[in-house]
Amino acid sequence: MIPALHAFSITAARVESLEVLGEADHPSLPGSGAPREGGRRLSARATLSWPLDNIGPSLPNLMATVAGNLFELKQFSGLRILDMRLPDAFASAYPGPKFGVDGTRELSGARGRPLIGTIIKPSIGFTPAQTAELVDVLCAGGIDFIKDDELQSDGAQCPFEERVRAVGRVIDRHAERNGQKVMSAFNLTGEIDEMRRCHDLVESLGGTCVMASLNSIGIVGMIALGRYARLPIHAHRNGWGYLSRHPALGWSYVAWQKIWRLAGAGHMHVNGLANKFSESDESVTASARACLTPMFDTKPCTVMPVFSSGQSARQAAGTLAALGSTDLIFAAGGGIMAHPGGPAEGVRALREAFEAAMAGVPAERYASTHPSLAAALRMASA
Repeated sequence: MIPALHAFSITAARVESLEVLGEADHPSLPGSGAPREGGRRLSARATLSWPLDNIGPSLPNLMATVAGNLFELKQFSGLRILDMRLPDAFASAYPGPKFGVDGTRELSGARGRPLIGTIIKPSIGFTPAQTAELVDVLCAGGIDFIKDDELQSDGAQCPFEERVRAVGRVIDRHAERNGQKVMSAFNLTGEIDEMRRCHDLVESLGGTCVMASLNSIGIVGMIALGRYARLPIHAHRNGWGYLSRHPALGWSYVAWQKIWRLAGAGHMHVNGLANKFSESDESVTASARACLTPMFDTKPCTVMPVFSSGQSARQAAGTLAALGSTDLIFAAGGGIMAHPGGPAEGVRALREAFEAAMAGVPAERYASTHPSLAAALRMASA
């Protein structure tokens, strides 16, 4: 189903097009009604539209319209939202990303190439001091971007404020030495007032990014944070599987990510090629390209796609070729942390992998004169 909003004044939805694809080739969802005697279950691609006057340019009410009780109708044995088209009224009503691709590059100092990033691992268990020690190693190794794991929030062992202060001191020290300030996305997922307080703390200490888990804070929480934030918002999609994994139910990421971009996200997780999850490379590629596709002529709302999930030097060339752009964040956990030479060598190996890919040189050939990359490729093949 491809929803759209339009300007006609009657209140009913309208079927703009209906393409019958054939008999349904998947099991019926629980509670589906049986076809009439002699009938068949058919699959189709439908484009529906609703009058804008029904809801106004409101993202929460848009969600209630296109993703509400339709999913529960017993006449459907499956229903999936493939894409959405929104009128310019939504561009006027919402801020979109205050820091998208250009803002992220400006703050991180990384230009003309992918941003090399990582996730602090273990996800929980480190104290603020231990987190800062690891950040020190990563900064020394030339990392561009560091993020909290989504499980790391404001726990007793690693309180948010102590973590931000300890990590910020390390990042500032390296920035004073080499002139490039590493972007660190601190996870402030929480209630709205709590997120605002955490955002202000990060900003006051010179931080350049905050992170929120979209499915945890919800659309209203993201809108509130997006309107308030004066820093880039790194949007994590954890929980995406329950919205998408069954082929007969839920959302395509191509449709879903538009809501969050308009609400103010500046980075969007898209999974990764040859990932550890269930998503295909074709789906990941479509998701990433969608993040760089303008939403409106007057407000593109383009954002940085974030490739993560079991990423290593092996995926660098394929990622660059699939996306067709260097505008991406490549966040590798084990691909950096597990490098036999240590995290700094892991950073160097990923940088070398993308250097090779951008030059059109096979990674194995480039590795013959770049030992960090050679070790990473051996590790990834083991």
